[in-house]
Amino acid sequence: MTTKLEEKEMTTATTYKNLRTEVTGATAVVTLNRPQVLNALNTELMTELADALQNFDRDEQVRVIILTGGERAFAAGADIKEMADESTVSMMLRDNLAIWDKIRFIKKPIIAAISGFALGGGCELAMMCDMIIASETAQFGQPEINIGVIPGAGGTQRLTRVFGKYRAMEIILSGRPFSAKEACELGLVNRVVPVEVLMDEAHALAAEIAKKSPLAVRLAKEAVLKTYEMTLNEGLQFERKSFYMLFDSKDQKEGMKAFLEKRPANFTGR
Repeated sequence: MTTKLEEKEMTTATTYKNLRTEVTGATAVVTLNRPQVLNALNTELMTELADALQNFDRDEQVRVIILTGGERAFAAGADIKEMADESTVSMMLRDNLAIWDKIRFIKKPIIAAISGFALGGGCELAMMCDMIIASETAQFGQPEINIGVIPGAGGTQRLTRVFGKYRAMEIILSGRPFSAKEACELGLVNRVVPVEVLMDEAHALAAEIAKKSPLAVRLAKEAVLKTYEMTLNEGLQFERKSFYMLFDSKDQKEGMKAFLEKRPANFTGR
């Protein structure tokens, strides 16, 4: 049986074939690392990514995760070589997209830091994150229609929820890419920055969030995501219960005491 210290060392020391990982303070950075194919998302990479994110989700040192790629590409799409000869039955039996569900259920906030191509599966992976910082070189799109298929990892659903029916329909049916500026104007991206300061901006946002109560951050993320699944009344009830729940936490007592004493709060996640 491993101790908590040993478990923490395991989460931060794990090495991967297709990823680089590091922890700085309370921020974990996961970098997609298949530069020879512009970080094309194959099953091996996605399996490693799910594992890394789950490990950091369990690591009490980590409060925020940054997901990034290279300057040329965040991820240029799925690995087409892996799928080209598959059949309906083989795709259903392999069910590789089920790996993506593990990423969807990560409790800690994930910030995507994107330069270059975020196309197809790369765009879908970005949209699974909770915030997106894009460089001026970032280019998004769902070009699956050009190869005879449609987005399969959430593109039709998430893009429509952000852009609305008409913009999403145009982008998905035409397969045209769109710039970071357009993505920001339409609400997909938090901000667009010069490529040389991309990671600085992502780290600054992560550091700001990491100062907050981990329990409150977790429940706030969950409440926001529930808006996609619930009616307004159901969402309001969920939010209210989550709000009340936090009054049994030490972080709530510390946060309100610190406010009254006019000092920074020291949140512990308890």
